[in-house]
Amino acid sequence: MFEVDVKAILSAGNGMNLYRGCSHGCIYCDARSTCYQVHPDRPFEDIEVKRNAPKLLEQALRGKRKKCMIGTGGMSDPYLHVEKKLGLTRRCLELIDEYGFGAAIQTKSDLILRDLDLLKRINSKTKCVVQMTLTTYEEDMCRLIEPNVCTTRRRAEVLEILRDEGIPTVCWMTPILPFINDTQENIRGLLEYCSRAKTYGILTFGMGVTLRDGDRQYFYRKLDAHFPGLREKYVKTYGDAYEVPSPNRAGLMRLVRSVCSEQGIVCDSDEIFRYLYRFEDKLAGKQMTLFDF
Repeated sequence: MFEVDVKAILSAGNGMNLYRGCSHGCIYCDARSTCYQVHPDRPFEDIEVKRNAPKLLEQALRGKRKKCMIGTGGMSDPYLHVEKKLGLTRRCLELIDEYGFGAAIQTKSDLILRDLDLLKRINSKTKCVVQMTLTTYEEDMCRLIEPNVCTTRRRAEVLEILRDEGIPTVCWMTPILPFINDTQENIRGLLEYCSRAKTYGILTFGMGVTLRDGDRQYFYRKLDAHFPGLREKYVKTYGDAYEVPSPNRAGLMRLVRSVCSEQGIVCDSDEIFRYLYRFEDKLAGKQMTLFDF
């Protein structure tokens, strides 16, 4: 872990990444790709901490003319192991709450429950959406693919806790790895978790994985370690392609659409992203009712 000061924290789309690198160890992580220019002289697991992020976020929120949703977790999980000690994400959520903005948080970690009080406060005034990644129903397989973070079963429990607290959720059912977890059984299990948790939506991006320089090499090393011979099948099937779709994608997508239709879950990605970006003021007009007695 090492600390840096950065010049800005919010992107043009009001997203922020408080850390760079990751300690979750997922074998497919796109953030390892060299195009993102993560420090080449440091291991990916050596986490860059943007120590001045809260100060920059407060300046940015003060300067905004309109309230909006603030997103985090797009490139680096806001609930990495170091967050338990540093509390950078918690401090930024406190600022989002204080200034009346909404939040859209993407994570794989049950550490998010530490901040349930803040999630509820934000959601009582506007909207706080938790996006949880679920890729692998079978627990032992999950431990191979995503080794250093809580398993899918625990993440599903987190979704149910959030449901009971009125916090809306979205599932990122991605990536689905060809010849590994691209089965009907896996997808049915994940859909059951989502149905039980009453998630607002499920993002799939067509069932597959993306591989590019940096990410691909790490992924292949892990295939060699855990799935001997599978690297050769990937190379023969996909070559150096960036998009690596599952050969089962058509049937799997039919299954997702069918269950989502039955359960009232949104599976159109454009609609889900509109929902994530849409700020809602739950307090608008409520002040007048204070005198209606």
